[in-house]
Amino acid sequence: MDDSSGREDNLDTNCAPATVGFFVTCVVDLLRPAVGFAAIRLLEDAGCRVIVPRSQACCGQPAYNSGDEWTSIGIARQVIAVFERFDYVVVPSGSCAGMIREHYPRLFAADLEWLERACRLATKTFELTQFLVEVLKVEKVDSAFKGTCTYHDSCSGLRELGVREQPRQLLSAVAGLELEEMKEADTCCGFGGLFCVKYPEISTQMVANKADDATRTGADTLLGGDLGCLLNIAGYLRRTGSPIRVFHIAEVLAGMAGDSGIGEQEDAT
Repeated sequence: MDDSSGREDNLDTNCAPATVGFFVTCVVDLLRPAVGFAAIRLLEDAGCRVIVPRSQACCGQPAYNSGDEWTSIGIARQVIAVFERFDYVVVPSGSCAGMIREHYPRLFAADLEWLERACRLATKTFELTQFLVEVLKVEKVDSAFKGTCTYHDSCSGLRELGVREQPRQLLSAVAGLELEEMKEADTCCGFGGLFCVKYPEISTQMVANKADDATRTGADTLLGGDLGCLLNIAGYLRRTGSPIRVFHIAEVLAGMAGDSGIGEQEDAT
């Protein structure tokens, strides 16, 4: 992604546009860059100046979940140093945003200088839909999507950040989109970062339950805000021959949900 992107629209007529440091996330960068470009379009349309630092790296969550605190601290210091200059940090993933907001301060509990820096960064870091609704006060986006969707609440976004109503509020204003809720929309899909590697049998049963829940809604499309979860669900749906398509919410809100859903590229090879 380019190092910087932005329009000069103001958030209001009396102040300069907020400068947002966009944290792409490893999974988006490597597997679904379209999610990043869609998120940037939404932020720009809302009046932000968006910068994507070239020197950004992983948030450190894999190392942290593995118990490798030493590596996690080193990664967190790098992220803090890169992003602390921005007015806000926006992430198209509840898990990565949760890592920065909830876990960075814990990593530096014994280091007062870095603890202060981590806490400052945490207070201005937001998941994408949370930022659009709570900070920018976006009520609707100029987008259309023909189909019936169901929405999966990712664990970190829901439980660490309180992201639940924000994506639904934005989706409710998308022309042509109908939302059918799953009975257990807030139940884990089984991905859980390293959980699916450590406990594959349990993970597979959990994603099977999620897929069954989505199928019962009659929806033709499943949406979510965390690409790790969506890759996990999409992979299972493709393997079992389900016609349900999967997109990140940013792609639908930005009008960039094109011909290929998540996981569908593999079918063409």
